[in-house]
Amino acid sequence: MINKLPGTVLEMPPGGAGDVEGVFASMFLTGGLVLSQVGQITGLEPYTVQNWVKRGFLPPPERKKYSRRQLSRIIIINMLKGVMPMEQICKLIGYINGQLDDESDDSIDDSRLYLYFLRALENEKAPQKQSLPVLLADYQEPSPGDRERVAQVLDVMLTAWHSVQLSQQAMEKMEFLNQENGG
Repeated sequence: MINKLPGTVLEMPPGGAGDVEGVFASMFLTGGLVLSQVGQITGLEPYTVQNWVKRGFLPPPERKKYSRRQLSRIIIINMLKGVMPMEQICKLIGYINGQLDDESDDSIDDSRLYLYFLRALENEKAPQKQSLPVLLADYQEPSPGDRERVAQVLDVMLTAWHSVQLSQQAMEKMEFLNQENGG
């Protein structure tokens, strides 16, 4: 069971991935988020997000407001940074979305990518596990082959997320052993 939305400090909504769309929509009723709000959602320091913008990992905010796409990109990077070097994260996102600081060449909106990721996590737990191509059935390919590329990126994201979870479990078990041995 996932308690927090991956890449954030937010509690998972009671309805799971299906409710995340509503949570995100309500966050952006005023048009965008300021840097401090992005930090509250992700747990990141503002200078980290500003550095990612400066390094071209995402487009700069418009009028100091971050869009839903930008927030989703930040969440995805934050989720993956514990297990993958930034260079590899950029290659992964660039594989489906071209230039990271230019949204006009994207094969998929980062907020949709994140929602697909959450659905895939939920479906892994379902009795009849769905494949990524089935989950992507409603995805409209801007170019031939994009659906397969998005599925491959989701597969890497899922593997990386599971790696972080296993690492955390190992650390918790190690902590238990240390406490048990008085160390």
